[in-house]
Amino acid sequence: MRLLTHNMLSSNIKGVTNGFPLRIEVEKVTEKEVDFNPDFLRHMFPKIEWKALVDAGRTMGYNELPEEVELSMLDSDEFLRKFHHALLELHLEEGALVCPETGRKFPVNKGIPNMLLLEDEV
Repeated sequence: MRLLTHNMLSSNIKGVTNGFPLRIEVEKVTEKEVDFNPDFLRHMFPKIEWKALVDAGRTMGYNELPEEVELSMLDSDEFLRKFHHALLELHLEEGALVCPETGRKFPVNKGIPNMLLLEDEV
């Protein structure tokens, strides 16, 4: 699971009002090279919850993203490459996503998060 995916997921358990961001529990992280596309990154940037991305990256051992960002940083090739690596090349292969409100764990196996709810959670 890429951090791009993580940044878009939230817990939809009945009664949960703050299901984002899901906390990551890491068992295995891999890196998979992806072609660099600065236009895609500039397009995605406004849709990304930055603090959640930075925290998720750090949980997965990547500490190269700055705490604060400005739109002018999108003109920096160095910044875009770090953003690209965190967003698209880091993969949570094995672990779990944890609801920040209930503590419910959603397993991640072979890079695929299982966000299915139990009957009493719907």
